[in-house]
Amino acid sequence: MLHPASISVVKKARPVKASKTAIALLAIMSGVVMLGGCRAIRRYDESRQTIAARRLSRQGLEAMHAGQWDIAEGLFADALDITRADDRAHWGLAESLWQRGERDAALEHMEQAVRLSASDPRLTRRLARMYLDLGRIAEAERQTVAALEADRESAEVWALRGDCLVHRGDHLGALAAYHRALAIQPDYPDVQLQAAELYRIQGRYDRLLATIDRLQDSLGTGDVCPVRGHLLRGIALRHLDRPLEAQHCFAEASRGAPLDPEPHLHLAELHLKMGDLAAARQSLAEATALAPSSELAMALSQKLQEAHGRIAEEERPGGLFNR
Repeated sequence: MLHPASISVVKKARPVKASKTAIALLAIMSGVVMLGGCRAIRRYDESRQTIAARRLSRQGLEAMHAGQWDIAEGLFADALDITRADDRAHWGLAESLWQRGERDAALEHMEQAVRLSASDPRLTRRLARMYLDLGRIAEAERQTVAALEADRESAEVWALRGDCLVHRGDHLGALAAYHRALAIQPDYPDVQLQAAELYRIQGRYDRLLATIDRLQDSLGTGDVCPVRGHLLRGIALRHLDRPLEAQHCFAEASRGAPLDPEPHLHLAELHLKMGDLAAARQSLAEATALAPSSELAMALSQKLQEAHGRIAEEERPGGLFNR
């Protein structure tokens, strides 16, 4: 049995024990509050950084669209100095670097932009195009397939698919992909020109002509047909025995690209076929001045000499014209 004095001591000791427990709980709660506060402060700081980086990226995009590439590059770089997690800053810097020829560095930033954006289809398409332009066909195809899985109704992705297949030499597959793109977006000049090129390679000149005519019909007021369109149309018309129309197309192509020897070469070949040797010689001279080592120019020069030889032979005494 406890002595009354002992009981008194125990009773007095209980408040002391309770006080220690309360202090411990208070300390734990304070720690939790402080930890939560630190996290809140950290999240606030991160949010401020994200907002600042986004603002710089937005300004960079505005500068890029205005053609101020140096300013845009600086703004995107500043955004990435604040945070490396801004996918738009990586994309913008990639475009800026690509524009000034820093292709490898641009590719690294575009790859990072795709990762950070969780493979945004637009960025994936752009990355695929960059790979394709660099001749990295397998990687371009891989990104194109990923883009198609995300969006099979994108004319741009089907165009990319066709371009990849052209590089593989699969012209039938490429045409099928281009047709899918045109079914989604009928007026798509780049794809129409690519399809026309394949028709030229296949010798399907009626389809080539129809494709370029469709392209020209779709042009809006003030738009002009691409130079390559005039040239391809001229090739189709020449093979379809419409030489005067073909001549007009080649002349249009020449005016649109005065430093390109190809329209002059086609004109020379057409004039030679029509028997206008003087015009053929003139067009050939213009082509040779632009491309002295052109094999086609040398071949046409040989044909022109042979044609002159035949005429000289026919005109000499006893020749065809003197019998």
